Amino acid sequence: MQGYGPSSYGDGFADVYDDWYADVSDVGATVSAVAELVAAAGGGPVLELGVGTGRLAVPIAERGLTVHGIDTSTAMLDRLRANDPDGRVTIHVGDMVDDLPAGPFAVALVAYNTLFNLTAPGRQAACFAAVADRLAPGGRFVVEAFVPDDPQAADDQVRVRSLHADRVVLSVSVHHPDDRIAEGQFVELSATDGVRMRPWMIRYATPEELDRMAHAAGFALEHRWRTFAQRNWEVQDDRHVSVYHLARS
Repeated sequence: MQGYGPSSYGDGFADVYDDWYADVSDVGATVSAVAELVAAAGGGPVLELGVGTGRLAVPIAERGLTVHGIDTSTAMLDRLRANDPDGRVTIHVGDMVDDLPAGPFAVALVAYNTLFNLTAPGRQAACFAAVADRLAPGGRFVVEAFVPDDPQAADDQVRVRSLHADRVVLSVSVHHPDDRIAEGQFVELSATDGVRMRPWMIRYATPEELDRMAHAAGFALEHRWRTFAQRNWEVQDDRHVSVYHLARS
């Protein structure tokens, strides 16, 4: 997508993210699972990659854990500050490969497809390596993502996301299966505010591909769940939560 950059998604969605995606996953189950993984790692701080508005980071911090969050979008981080007036979450502005804080961290978390926001070839593998360098011995890296269809259809779609008397939101998407890229726009048409474009782009990967990236960075797969409620994943499931244990000391 011409003109799309690292902060485009966050800048485009910051003002609606909490409304549109508040219930996209079970926050309570996520907080409990992360707390258990921190304890299993021997304690220590948590790092969330692509922290956004703090949908997960703030309640994890409210659990009593030390939490750091990084995001390229200052618009998203402004929302995080508003959602976290007590400053429980330590904020870092930057890329989730090149700008990660030093750590060491007990757990690193990249939730709900956020890893797929790294769209340049090799960047997801580089993220695994960067996280491994910031984890304490025995630390965990948690990746939550969808499972792409195999084979992925090269279909273009236009659908209605929401419809009101004075506003409509359309979802327009294009898939490039040979490149494992999907991209699109949410086009918001409002009687009062005109047209607003909210772009997105992902490079998706299968669980097996993520496992290979993890192994190359020194991780071993410890758990694969359907959700953070910790039900074991099965091959027909369309989502997964993969917990990678840092195998090397």
